[in-house]
Amino acid sequence: MLNAVWVLLIVGALICGALAGNLQQVSHASAESAKRAVELVIGLIGVMAFWLGLMRVLQRAGLVRTLTRLGRPILVRLFPEVPPDHPAMGMILMNMSANVLGLGNAATPFGLKAMVELDRLNDKKGVATNAMALFLAINTSHLAILPTGIIALRTSIGSASPGAIIVTTLLATSCSTLTAIVVAKTLCRLPLFARDRFEATDGEGARAIDLPVVDDLAPTAAPPAWIRFATVFLATAAGGSLAFALSRLVANDGSVLEALDTAVTQWTLVVLIVVFVLYGVFRGVKVFDCVVEGAKEAFQIAVKLVPFFIALMVAIGMFRASGAIDLLVRALRPITTMLAFPAEALPMALLRPFSGKAAFAVAAETMKAHGADSMIGYVVSTMQGSTDTTFYVVALYFGVVAVKHARHTILACLAADLVGALSAAWFCAWLLS
Repeated sequence: MLNAVWVLLIVGALICGALAGNLQQVSHASAESAKRAVELVIGLIGVMAFWLGLMRVLQRAGLVRTLTRLGRPILVRLFPEVPPDHPAMGMILMNMSANVLGLGNAATPFGLKAMVELDRLNDKKGVATNAMALFLAINTSHLAILPTGIIALRTSIGSASPGAIIVTTLLATSCSTLTAIVVAKTLCRLPLFARDRFEATDGEGARAIDLPVVDDLAPTAAPPAWIRFATVFLATAAGGSLAFALSRLVANDGSVLEALDTAVTQWTLVVLIVVFVLYGVFRGVKVFDCVVEGAKEAFQIAVKLVPFFIALMVAIGMFRASGAIDLLVRALRPITTMLAFPAEALPMALLRPFSGKAAFAVAAETMKAHGADSMIGYVVSTMQGSTDTTFYVVALYFGVVAVKHARHTILACLAADLVGALSAAWFCAWLLS
């Protein structure tokens, strides 16, 4: 499936580029996309290094095991082929939790580690398992309670109610996630996508990445009482500082709701970092040493990721530069009109699976043109917060474990994208008109 998609993107770029007279741009995009893919991986290393280091702290402190036990009733039903106590379960839960809170920087490293752990259970290297396909489909459906990025953009554009899209986003992303689960669970049972139809590859993937599992990490000894006392004191001081900062926000903004919106949008990530660090100290973990050890994994992951990522990102860049999106917009306009989907939001819907930054830019331009609090502004905002960049996520997560046969993964992801876009338009028309 992944090979077929890659070929279609390359050939489609040539055909559409020729029809639209954009072949020079397509040629330029092939080189620029390869360069950009490497830059993206290099830029990702720093984020991965820090958060994989924090993840090691959480492992040592026992929080991952605790979260796994709490989420077991749901996870064992979603991923029945994964043993309940396997480290992958904890990583999946951490990834989903970070996505729900809108913390993409934290979600990606957890997701990459989850994929590595899932590949340890893969008896047919290079062929996606049902668990891998479902995990990716859920990721691209982007279940999120707090779409912090798009709320910040709406605020900068001058929206009178930046958080108005929280409810519509929650409803749309719930629909897309439910679709991802149902479609992935259904397609995996079809003979067309049976694993025995695909041959294992010689991709090295996670087998060449010597990453310790949770059980490899020795439990920490209980720290002295004075360390726990000092940790509680620091936590109290941090809480008091946040309360003071929040009171200043209320005084400046003149509204408790606006102050809370700003705090949630801008403070969540740093608060989580401090909470994780203090929790590790309270449990007797040598936090700095763990962060350094965990950060080493990021470089091993990046080395395996680069070739796969370049190949797919070049195809996507060529397809975008060819003008294929504009041709699709014109071809699909009669269908979207029939489905009560605003034509002005169609470029956003088509770009979203291919490029997160391009879709974000389109959302900003659309809101500036029509108004952040217009119906079109609400729709593109909800779409941005309710789905993820399908092909980027597939390239990133499958690249780290060298999966070349995606089976039904992409179909499940695109089905979630479609339902997410339509749901965004319908819920905005229903609730915000």
